[in-house]
Amino acid sequence: MHSIKELQQIIDQAVKETTYPAEPKELYEPISYLMSLGGKRLRPALVLMATDLFNGDIKAALAPALAIELFHNFTLMHDDIMDKAPLRRGKPTVHAKWNESVAILSGDVMFVKAYKMMIQVKPDILIQVLEIFNTTAVGVCEGQQIDMNFELRDEVSVAEYIEMIRLKTAVLLGGALKIGALIGEASETDAQHLYEFGENLGIAFQLQDDILDVYGDPEKFGKQVGGDIISNKKTFLLITALALAKGDVLEELNHWLSLKEFNPEEKVMAVRAIYDQLGIRTLSESKMQSYAEKSITEFNLINVPGENKGVLLEFAEMLVERQH
Repeated sequence: MHSIKELQQIIDQAVKETTYPAEPKELYEPISYLMSLGGKRLRPALVLMATDLFNGDIKAALAPALAIELFHNFTLMHDDIMDKAPLRRGKPTVHAKWNESVAILSGDVMFVKAYKMMIQVKPDILIQVLEIFNTTAVGVCEGQQIDMNFELRDEVSVAEYIEMIRLKTAVLLGGALKIGALIGEASETDAQHLYEFGENLGIAFQLQDDILDVYGDPEKFGKQVGGDIISNKKTFLLITALALAKGDVLEELNHWLSLKEFNPEEKVMAVRAIYDQLGIRTLSESKMQSYAEKSITEFNLINVPGENKGVLLEFAEMLVERQH
């Protein structure tokens, strides 16, 4: 069995060795640029981990793993345009460095390239793999649209929010794992258990991300703490707070949500204090833990030797036990 770090290094090396045509350079340079910005390579590593779990050949899983990484970065390239984001991993985004038209077209080519790499699986699983990939890709797009729709709505339920993060974040983890399982010649039952493990883990991961955005240590979290509060993003924490707040507390929360001009630090502190008063952190951590437990329940049903399961269990713990 390979360690998480070894699999990440294999992916990273394969990304570096992937070449693109020289012309037209405006089409291909942005792809090389975005892919060279790094990242943890966790999603493609999941493909390899799943193949390894069933003692499969990880070399056979490398092209589909790269397909997952290309697809993920394609969504980031287009998300950055929609969010008008100036930076990605501390460097200018593609649309900022070139322009929006270049970023759209380069993203499209990334998606096609991802398909070309995904079809390099054995013919006997090709239809299954493409069905998973197609369903995953559509799900991610649906999740992004629903998230954008939330920005225009005053009220969003917890159930709606969980469904949005399932689509936007979790289905890609589940899909990557199921594809890797099929490459490793897992049974359909085991592959589905692994998918459910990944999906529930993805929901737990996003809920933990929401919590860390408010309560995390910026040095360890790697992002601005309080960004979701500043932008009034409808996270599990805000949705739950709006449902529980009454009287003066609700009035104060709505006051901060309605302000067009404010001191960001003051707003973060004020809203965090409201969350503390309502016990939002505890409720959020309990919700996150419930999905983490669901993921482990599914994982325990997979019929492989216990010694094969260590790496994926370590991965699950790493995702949901990130330091505050």
